[in-house]
Amino acid sequence: MGMVNMHEAKTSLSKLVEAVESGAEEEIVIARNGKPAARLVPIAVPRKKRRLGLLAGKYPPMDFEAFQAMDAEIETMFLGKEK
Repeated sequence: MGMVNMHEAKTSLSKLVEAVESGAEEEIVIARNGKPAARLVPIAVPRKKRRLGLLAGKYPPMDFEAFQAMDAEIETMFLGKEK
């Protein structure tokens, strides 16, 4: 799609915006009388920063052996019987 004339841009603006938003087109150049006049590009939306470690200290530490020991308890909860 790359370059479109002004009349085509007027009649199919929503399709052009959708193509840019979806990533199907990186940019679309709008031409007037065959000469580039404007460029349609997606807006770079800043990503929200994630805070890491929000649950740090909320749960007691668990070593690997204690984690594995929970398997029997979980199996009992699902199957309703002991090993």
